[in-house]
Amino acid sequence: MTHLRQTLVVAGHGMVGHRFVQAAVERGLTERFDIVVVGQEPRPAYDRVALTSFFSAASADELSLLPEGRYDDPRVRLTLGTTVEAVDRDARTVTLDSGETLGYDVLVLATGAGPFVPPVPGHDLDGCFVYRTIEDLEAIRDAAATAKAGAVIGGGLLGLEAANALVSLGLETHVVEMAPRLMPVQLDEAGGGTLVRHIEKLGVEVHCGAATQRVVDVDGRVAGLELAHRTVDAEIVVFSAGIRPRDQLARACGLPVAERGGVLVDEQCRTEDPHVFAIGECAAPGGRMYGLVAPGYSMAEVVVDTLLGGEGSFTGADMSTKLKLLGVDVASFGDAFATTPGSLELIFADAVAGVYKKLVVSVDQDGNASRLLGGILVGDASAYGTLRPLVSSGITLPANPEELILPASRGGAAPVGMPDDAVVCSCNNITKAAVCGAVDGSADRPGCADVACIKSCTRAGSTCGSCVPVLKNLLDERLAAAGRLVRTGICEHFDLSRQELFDVVAVHGYRTFDDLVTAHGRGRGCDVCKPAVASILASQLNGHVLDESTVALQDTNDAYLANIQRNGTYSVVPRVPGGEITPDRLIVIGEVARDFALYTKITGGQRIDLLGARLEQLPAIWRRLVDAGFESGHAYGKSLRTVKSCVGSTWCRYGVQDSVRLAIDLENRYRGLRSPHKIKAGVSGCARECAEARGKDFGVIATEKGWNLYVGGNGGANPAHAQLLATDLDTETLVRYVDRFLMYYIRTADRLQRTSTWIGALDGGLDRVRAVVVDDELGLGAELEADMARHVDTYFDEWRATLEDPEKLSRFVSFVNAPGTPDPTIAFTTERGQIQPVLEGEDGGPTLIAGASIPVGAR
Repeated sequence: MTHLRQTLVVAGHGMVGHRFVQAAVERGLTERFDIVVVGQEPRPAYDRVALTSFFSAASADELSLLPEGRYDDPRVRLTLGTTVEAVDRDARTVTLDSGETLGYDVLVLATGAGPFVPPVPGHDLDGCFVYRTIEDLEAIRDAAATAKAGAVIGGGLLGLEAANALVSLGLETHVVEMAPRLMPVQLDEAGGGTLVRHIEKLGVEVHCGAATQRVVDVDGRVAGLELAHRTVDAEIVVFSAGIRPRDQLARACGLPVAERGGVLVDEQCRTEDPHVFAIGECAAPGGRMYGLVAPGYSMAEVVVDTLLGGEGSFTGADMSTKLKLLGVDVASFGDAFATTPGSLELIFADAVAGVYKKLVVSVDQDGNASRLLGGILVGDASAYGTLRPLVSSGITLPANPEELILPASRGGAAPVGMPDDAVVCSCNNITKAAVCGAVDGSADRPGCADVACIKSCTRAGSTCGSCVPVLKNLLDERLAAAGRLVRTGICEHFDLSRQELFDVVAVHGYRTFDDLVTAHGRGRGCDVCKPAVASILASQLNGHVLDESTVALQDTNDAYLANIQRNGTYSVVPRVPGGEITPDRLIVIGEVARDFALYTKITGGQRIDLLGARLEQLPAIWRRLVDAGFESGHAYGKSLRTVKSCVGSTWCRYGVQDSVRLAIDLENRYRGLRSPHKIKAGVSGCARECAEARGKDFGVIATEKGWNLYVGGNGGANPAHAQLLATDLDTETLVRYVDRFLMYYIRTADRLQRTSTWIGALDGGLDRVRAVVVDDELGLGAELEADMARHVDTYFDEWRATLEDPEKLSRFVSFVNAPGTPDPTIAFTTERGQIQPVLEGEDGGPTLIAGASIPVGAR
């Protein structure tokens, strides 16, 4: 049967409107309808979920969901910068603000929602903004150029995104939330408290349970925010206190709306008028508005299915969410507040690490946990991809469900026994069966062999990305079961593993990330591949990590050559090879600690840690230390940390070899060596093992005949004992074997893989290491030794090199908009004769340092 062509008008071109058009084109709806899309904003739909990344993007185009500015299907017409002013349901026409009238057979309202601005006095002053569009962010960015402080009204998802934007612009930032905790819709009291502690470490001041009285007005401009208990300084105020459905068109044309706003629609998202549908945030299925993008996507698919004669329906949505707020992982899913009768809570909390995890479970008649109902994750949301599908699938929990959230759990793995109808991607409502079908392929389409293909075929993982670990796990399992090649790409931007990337750089001589990704990858990279490539380039080229070509790739600590601490200050750890130090150098460290008022501690690696340095103080501290002969101890890098030693045969009556001399030589040889993970070592002068060498990545223990070499040990959350690699070695042979071992590890380990897990993952384990390092079965011995010799010959001290380079030094200021100003949010008290950090809410009479912005390093 031939259908007469009809006209379908879409009012709104946000993320949901765009998804509707995509689905309409893909499923053939344009065979029956000419589609006219009317967008109010001057640009096509863009990723509003990632709006804050606009400040780090090269241009707004990087957020675009339609970078070409038009749809490939000629039957779709896109009109931008235009508003639908009125709907005439009797005539089935819409009137645009340009005066044009469009007829329709079907109208889809996708007008979204607008920001709610509380009617507090001063809300319309110059300097007040909302946080909704790219134009809003451009205005905030322009205003921040001359501002020092800003405040965000609202501590929910959008409010914390706005706070992140102000921090990224270098402003002293306040967050004001009327509820007693942050993210009150998603987090319980303990989870909200954990999130507050994380955010306050970055210098953001949080005011919960606080009502805004007025915006302070000075000469018609914002000058502060008056709260019930205090007034905070602010030249910028961002309202992010929630959203309201943009349902004015429906109201004006007589369509029913919900009590709290939103166009009332049925399970097909159809309004009272059979020719008018509503989707996304402007709609209220069952009287409820859904403020997340995933339910909007589901509504869009339902309307397309309905227009094609299908039976799709929208009966509710998974409101689970996972995101990173100000650098903190936060997730909430299912019945997070244990509202189900008879449910119980399992809680893991680590206040020191800033981790809070809660599972809500149902219990069977024997009192055992049976099903996962929901949960909250703060500080570590790596298990979200595993846990959320357990809620929807109804899988029976294991005998010890607490293992799902304990630190040793295997986050990201697809749950064993996950049924085919379990939803893997809640944003796009994609099931395990759909993902596996994409991997398996069909008669007319080859199966997927990587996550990027799965995203393209199913859209799973293409919105928030939290399900990507589960997609990778399902992909690998499916490929292995079918006997197909399992790809080991480091991330979606490279099909190559870390080892393969290392070899490619070595063979082709790439010197920048851009060159590498252009030749062997795709896209702009991510926080997985960028630091990994930075480490590879440093391992092979031994360039300064703050060089222009690599500085943007570094993790926070490497970017400032120091470890950031909980209160926004930094630690300084000079190298003390083997733990041996002269009185003169010891005095210098003491003088530096005294003159800069630093907290001083002897570490477990026989070094002295100086804590509490502000960012702008680091160069001055380094200068004093470098002038005294010290150099960077690389406490901040994935590199050699220390070679610990006992006093050995020189002093100890049990010692049989000079362990101090060897420890110093080894530390000086391998200092600055960049690697997949940090490396620690130890040398003990006898079998009494005072240096704890068998708990190190490589450890040396003296014997009467020489040295025994152990490899693959580590402490930490999953401690491992090092294993004996070779015995009774002379010093020259020992060094040769350590050279080979370290370079073999650097070449072949995965990113962030300790030597213990690397050895365990090798085919043959320790025997394989022995074959390569000791027996030289691959004939690589001389090559690995030459690689190490090149590192030794090209070593330089990163602190000294930074001090000698004005461009690198320019990074070390607390505030980009006030370079000489110290951070006012850093406070100290005194305990046991030394400074201690003070955070808001703690007692101790803090001493504040005058100043006025957010630390550069806190971003």
